[in-house]
Amino acid sequence: MNLTLFDAFGRYGAKPRNRQSSLSAMAHDGAMVLNCLPAHFCHPAQGVLRYEAKLSLVQAKSEELGSLGRHLTEAHDNHLPVRMIVKSAALETGRTKRPGYHVRPDLLGAVVEFDGDHFVVDFTRPAPNSPAARSERRKQRQ
Repeated sequence: MNLTLFDAFGRYGAKPRNRQSSLSAMAHDGAMVLNCLPAHFCHPAQGVLRYEAKLSLVQAKSEELGSLGRHLTEAHDNHLPVRMIVKSAALETGRTKRPGYHVRPDLLGAVVEFDGDHFVVDFTRPAPNSPAARSERRKQRQ
């Protein structure tokens, strides 16, 4: 499903600082929401979808990079869950094209490495009866 960036963040209860270019935000439930580019994903092990990047290589405004760095630090240090937004094909809206986004509520991530520049977030499907899975099912029913 192609959403606007603002709507994609909203699916997780987060409000981005910038409606068109935010890299991350914190959701009302305390989870970090990460705006991901498809090229940074890999599968290091069965059942693991890894997102790996470096802040120094991300092309974004300095305030967006600073915010992402703070969110990664908070999620890493406090073992907060990470939710995924993925940039997808461009949407045509009238005469302009803008990126579309989709969400993956079935995956829950954790910042497994962050050194202030390089970061790694591993996403997995929560076990069917885990507290995280039950919480996600409740959210989807609402």
